[in-house]
Formats: sequence, structure tokens, C-alpha cells
Amino acid sequence: MSMHSKIVGWLFAFLVLPLLSGCNMVVMSPSGDIARQQADLILISVALMLIIIVPVIFLTLFFAWKYRHSNTDAPYDPEWSHSTRLEVVIWSAPLAIIIALGAITWMSTHKLDPYRPLDEIAPGRPVAANVKPLNVEVVALDWKWLFIYPDYGIASLNEMAAPLDVPINFKITSTSVMNSFYIPALAGQIYAMPGMATKLHAVINKPGDYEGLSANFSGSGFSHMRFTFKGLDQAGFDAWVASVKQKGTSLTRADYQKLELPSEKEPVRYYSTVDNGLFDAILNMCVDPSKMCMKEMAMIDARGGGGKESANLVFRLAYDRERNWGAIGGKSRPFLLAQCTPEGAGPGGSEVLPPASRSPSPSFSLSLGKSAGSDLSQLSSGTVLR
Repeated sequence: MSMHSKIVGWLFAFLVLPLLSGCNMVVMSPSGDIARQQADLILISVALMLIIIVPVIFLTLFFAWKYRHSNTDAPYDPEWSHSTRLEVVIWSAPLAIIIALGAITWMSTHKLDPYRPLDEIAPGRPVAANVKPLNVEVVALDWKWLFIYPDYGIASLNEMAAPLDVPINFKITSTSVMNSFYIPALAGQIYAMPGMATKLHAVINKPGDYEGLSANFSGSGFSHMRFTFKGLDQAGFDAWVASVKQKGTSLTRADYQKLELPSEKEPVRYYSTVDNGLFDAILNMCVDPSKMCMKEMAMIDARGGGGKESANLVFRLAYDRERNWGAIGGKSRPFLLAQCTPEGAGPGGSEVLPPASRSPSPSFSLSLGKSAGSDLSQLSSGTVLR
């Protein structure tokens, strides 16, 4: 490339540089108090680290220039090996920076804990005693976001709204794989995991439309898993809620099961009514009535298992039963259909039967052709493996 072409290229770069003034570094210019504190933490940490980095860079260049080969006036001491003064500077300065960073990290980790309810909405502005937080239940689906407002009985897809200066209590889960809920202008990201509920407390202080996204790869539609977060004044938020109730449709369990099917670039949808307990069913992975809820499983396990009386529930525990029950690639996979305890055996009864006595009972047999609702309550002994 000729010198003329290089000059033209640099001139063009400087000419278009002012256009970058229209860009917005949202992480460093947030609109919520939590995100503001996180931005301050980044700036403080960078400034402390620059106290070490800048002198090191400067001294590296200075020594390279001063002791260059052509500088015959520079002192030369081939026997030099130690300097106490230099050692003190080299070790004490980084140690002081590490102590400062450690103290800041410890304090900010507790103050900015996403599970910690807010005690202020802005510097010097504590949360008023009469202000009720906005509760929002967030569900990460493939590949869209569902927002349920339990206090209003409404929901929205790929759009969320919140009033200014009102604490927001997020309760977050996922339907399939681990995801990450992130609104850069509002607060830091928090993971969403199936069968678990994570929390996030935040507040929006400036009106506007902000982008929310998935910050964790979750499949082919991950890059389009974005939504709009609206910061509105109280009147605007009330109008938004009224609009959702007027324009929206119902969100039943059956509707949700269709909604959770993988899809990309879904338009904004509103739901004027939501089935009672839908989020709890999503969280416990039992929107399908034929599936046992995880909290019910935990209760059974905590009490030592269900015993033979729960044999007819065993098949409901398999969340991938559609794959196991049918054929995959023309070949059926083996799976445990039921495990029963003989009368008098196990806890509360006589001794457990020896291995030689644990063969399946010939008095019954089960076929893979039976439906998911097969009644296994009559089984009294043996283990059935298909």
C-alpha cells in the first residue's frame, strides 16, 4: 500500500470518528441505580489497576530509551544485583492495590448481592415505606422471554415494563436449558436454570426503551433472544397494564405448552389473564398434568420414598418418557418401569431379600405397548426392566 493510500485511509477514519458520538456505552452510562453502582465499581477497579500499569509502561519505555546502545553517557554497572529501595516499591505498591481491591470487592459483593432487597432507589433516596415493589416472574424459553405479573394477573412475551423509582423483584427460571437474563441498563446478569428459581432486585430511574437479552448461549436461536424493557412513569405504566388487559389473550397451561416449543424472532404478545399457579408449575416442571412436580418428588424423597403404594407413580417421574417409551431410530431403549418391595421387606418389615430372591415374579408381565397411564398398583414383588 502506498503512502498516499495510507494517508487517505487515516483521514477518512478521523472524518467518520465524530459519528461514534451517537453510540451509547450502556454498561458505563446505565439508567438504574444497581447498574450505576456496578459501573462505578468497574471505574474504581480500573483506576486502581492503572496505578500499577501506567508506571510500569512508562518505566519500561524510559529505561529502554535511557540505556539504549547509542547512549554512552548512561551509567553501566554489570555487578548490580539488588536494591532495597526498589524492592520496597516493587512489592509494597501492588500489595496495597490488592488490599484495596479486596476490600472494595468484599463490600460490593454484599451490597450488590442480587438476592438482597433494595434499601435505596438512588444515592440518598431510601425506599419509601409505602412503596410496594413490582413482582415479575421471568421464564426463559427457546428462544424468547415470558414475563408474568402475578399482582396484575397479566403476562407479556418479549416485552417488559416497569414504573420509575419502584423496586423490581425478579423471580427467574428456565424451561429447558440454562440461560442468562440481562438488561445492561438496569442491573447485572443473572442465570436462569430449569427447576430452580433465581432472584434479582433492581430499579429503573430514567424513562426510555432499553434492550434486554440472553447472555448465555442456549442453542441456535440464542442470538435472537432479545426483548424490550420499558421504563415508564407511574401513569405510563398504568396505561401499559390497561392496554395489556384490553388487547391480550388468555395464557392457559395448554397455551403455555404450545408457547414453549422452540421458535425464533417471536413478536411481542400480551396476555390479559394467566392461569393460577402457572409459574409455580413451570418452576416445578409439571405444566403437563401427567407429570409429577419436583416439589412433590422432593417431599417423597424426604420421607424415605413412596414404597410399593406409589408404584403407579413411577412412570410419571420420567420427563423424557416420550423418548424412552417409544422407539428412537427404530430401536427401543431399556428403562425401569417399576420397582416393587415384597410384603414385609424393607424398612418396617423383615430383612431385605437376598439377591437370589429378587428375580421378577412370574405372576405378571408388562409389555412396552402399554400406555403411560398403565396402572401398576397391583404389583407386589419383583423389578420390571424393559
